[in-house]
Order: sequence, then C-alpha cells, then structure tokens
Amino acid sequence: MIRVALVDDQAIVRAGLARILSPADGFEVVAECVGGREAVERLTDLRPDVILMDIRMPGLDGIAATARLRSTVPHSPVLVLTTFGEDEVLWGAIEAGAAGFVLKDSSAEDLISAVRAVAGGGAWFDPGVAPRVLDRYRRVVAPGTRDAARLNLLTDREHDVLRLMARGATNAEVAARLYVAEATVKTHIGSIFTKLGVRDRAAAIVFAYDHGVVSPGASPTAIDQ
Repeated sequence: MIRVALVDDQAIVRAGLARILSPADGFEVVAECVGGREAVERLTDLRPDVILMDIRMPGLDGIAATARLRSTVPHSPVLVLTTFGEDEVLWGAIEAGAAGFVLKDSSAEDLISAVRAVAGGGAWFDPGVAPRVLDRYRRVVAPGTRDAARLNLLTDREHDVLRLMARGATNAEVAARLYVAEATVKTHIGSIFTKLGVRDRAAAIVFAYDHGVVSPGASPTAIDQ
C-alpha cells in the first residue's frame, strides 16, 4: 500500500481525494491535515510515502510547508495540487523541493498515476503545468545552467537513462529496460544531475524539456529520481 497524506484546508477536497486514493487501488490515506503548519507537525513522525499538498492555505502555505517537510522528511516526496491560476507559485514550489504538480481538475486516473509516479521516486508534470514551468525556467535560470552543451557531457548510457526517465520510467523500469542493476541506474542519475548542473529530478525534467530531450505531450509526464 502507498501511504498518502493529504494537506488541504477544504474538507470537501480532502474527501474527494481520499475517495479516489482508495485501498482498492493500493492507497492508504494515513493523515489529513488542514494546513501547512499541521502537516509539518504531524508528518515528520508519520513519514508517508507521498504528501499531496495544496498551495494556497491560511497560515503556513504549501510552498513554505514543502520546504520544511523536505528538510525534515526528505524521503516523503511532495506532490503539489495546483490550478491554472497559480503560475506565479509554480517555480517557488520547485525551489522548495516539490516532486511535481497535478491539477485539481485532473481525472482520477491521472491523479492515481501521479501519486504512484512520485511514490516510486519520480516527478510528475501535468501537461497543463509544464509550459508554464518551462517559461519560468527560461526567464530566470542562469544561462550556464541552460547551456545545451552540458548534454554532450553525458555518456551514451546516461542519455538512455535520461530519455527513459523523461518518458516516465521508474528506477526499476529503467534497470529492466537497460539490463542493469537498479543501483547502477541510481549512479547514472547522480552523474546526470552533476553534469547537467541540476540539483534534483524536477530541475532535470525541465532541462530535458528545454533542450529537446523530451517534449510536452498530450498526456502527463513523469521523470524518475
């Protein structure tokens, strides 16, 4: 079972999410928090597999809560709930360490896929969000980080890993596809981060989009840690 914590100040939203993320589909909702402060207080000890986090909440908002949780429970990735009207906070959530974004009006199938991807160590960028993240990336990230020549530093195998990551493969799936050990895949991913000058999977997927390794498509995209 994937242990999920829900953080949203609206009871009706939490109820809807809990209904979708049901035991029948392999999920257990282990906590429901009404705000960021409660999430920080409770989830440090609970250590869920995924934290589904709203952005706009009174008191401690989703960005601040994400930053704190990433420092106290680094193995509990945060999947941000967002809407089309929240463009200005997307980059802040990435900087805070969010593993990805899912839209509140997404289908149940997409929500389930997003939570599973993040629980498996991946990141999830809804296609409605990816163009906004790319635009922000192009406008604010230092030119050195965006230097496409960094892709030339990757070995052929690292290119293979990056492409599979960008197509939604988990560590285990990459390992199976390339006929290598999962530990080897993790080593390649660490090397990719270093060579591309990115700090985490979210930055890696943006780099991959921006330099043509993958393109935003009609369906959500996951990238592995």
